[in-house]
Amino acid sequence: MQSWSAPAVPVLPGRGPALRLYDTADRQVRPVAPGPTASMYVCGITPYDATHLGHAATYLVFDLIHRLWLDAGHQVNYVQNVTDVDDPLLERAERDGVQWEELAASQVELFGADMTALRVLPPCDYVAATEAIDEVVEVVEKMLAAGSAYIVDGDYPDVYFRADATEQFGYESGFDRATMLELFAERGGDPERAGKADPLDALLWRAARPGEPSWPSPFGAGRPGWHVECAAIALSRIGSGIDIQGGGSDLVFPHHEFSAAHAESLTGERRFARHYVHAGMIGWDGHKMSKSRGNLVLVSKLRAQGTDPAAIRLGLLAGHYRSDRFWDDATLAAAEARLDRWRAATTLPAGPAADDVIGRVRRYLADDLDTVKALAALDGWATDALEYGGHDAAAPRLVATAVDALLGVTL
Repeated sequence: MQSWSAPAVPVLPGRGPALRLYDTADRQVRPVAPGPTASMYVCGITPYDATHLGHAATYLVFDLIHRLWLDAGHQVNYVQNVTDVDDPLLERAERDGVQWEELAASQVELFGADMTALRVLPPCDYVAATEAIDEVVEVVEKMLAAGSAYIVDGDYPDVYFRADATEQFGYESGFDRATMLELFAERGGDPERAGKADPLDALLWRAARPGEPSWPSPFGAGRPGWHVECAAIALSRIGSGIDIQGGGSDLVFPHHEFSAAHAESLTGERRFARHYVHAGMIGWDGHKMSKSRGNLVLVSKLRAQGTDPAAIRLGLLAGHYRSDRFWDDATLAAAEARLDRWRAATTLPAGPAADDVIGRVRRYLADDLDTVKALAALDGWATDALEYGGHDAAAPRLVATAVDALLGVTL
């Protein structure tokens, strides 16, 4: 699948510091220590509605990581999937009276346009689930052969993964069984499915049902389960021992817990990823943002209203990435005002020296993506420039370059 076009990323003098990030599995901030090429797998969209601010906030987190790795001198192997065949997509297509392939293609195209507008760096490999069917079939075969998967008898012989196939299952989320069962039922699991060995066992291959898309396999026609899709794509495009597996905090369980367990059952390794990184949720005006509430704020609609994508980006970066937070009109207004101040300051003929503020922005971002402090540091420089001036003719352009390279905001 073709990803969106990449924006140019300017190169700053020197190198940024090593990155430290909160690891969900270890419950602490610790160093990220990639080799010359840093690897990252981030779960992509299920393309049945347009990009809302929750999507945008999540992909901005991993865009910052991507940029900080580049600033630190790493090459980056970034892989993202698209779940272009799944129940929510099929249900939406039936509701709207369109072909599921048509709906998926249109929403993928819109998502790419939104990411381009937000200046999010594209993945190196952008892989649709439907492009990875052979890879999924291969890993499911291996799991069946190893005894970590089984086929449920009945009219629809679905294939399931044994939740106890790895001794460490549950380490990523740290949830107890009752919480796992609750979230499993809420987030696409089927604990009530008759014939399963354990209510927590996760679907690997859904046997073909009438009217549903399916593909052939040695264990019967069907389509991939959600979690195994990501495990198969990550293993084939990156391999085991990836540096970061990431996504929104709602993916910690069951999706990331199971995709990691699938991969670990195949490789025998203790951890699928060295770091598990998750972004907080975005609400709207004091309420949870959700399709059921009908209060999704769509990036495309904001853009159509004339909102500068740089302001959307700054508004989302104004809170810490791990915090659940709200978006409202005041958030956007504050971001627009900040953007105007920064642009005014960086178009002055001279300003205060830039080295100190750029160094602080680099340090703050490297410390678990502390965008709150980074933005405040830039606010301080802009205030000094606008109110007191300066004598460094190169400083305004250098600050603008740093904001572009590190924060992805053009001034």
